[in-house]
Amino acid sequence: MNTTLQTIFVKHKGVAGALLPILHDVQHALGYVPEDAVPLIAKELNLSRAEVHGVITYYHHFRQTPPGKHVVHVCCAEACQANGSEALAAHAAKRLQGADVTLEPVYCLGLCSIGPNIQIDETELHAQVTPKKFDSLMKKLGEKA
Repeated sequence: MNTTLQTIFVKHKGVAGALLPILHDVQHALGYVPEDAVPLIAKELNLSRAEVHGVITYYHHFRQTPPGKHVVHVCCAEACQANGSEALAAHAAKRLQGADVTLEPVYCLGLCSIGPNIQIDETELHAQVTPKKFDSLMKKLGEKA
């Protein structure tokens, strides 16, 4: 991890407001922002641990634990809510219990008129997702659904 952090720090050296870009790069590289990275980031940016921790916990995008084998984002923005995303999220949470999948809310995937929508592993977008369609998508991933 230290080598990864050092590479990220070099990339952002001297950049004003580098905390968010550094946190994004750490999460991209490691899948999450480990607790033991916080003091190193704080020291590098001359910030307190509390300041770094506050930013990590303020933004729901940052994970503090390793994600599962797959990450599924369920859109929870207003347009998707109007089309049933809350029920879909509840269904997904129930179906994925015990599966190696991280289920996270996201606030707009850009397919507002054809929701509810999900994104799998930050690459696959799926629109008009019903519980039945969700189960089918999870079976294709090889996960319990």
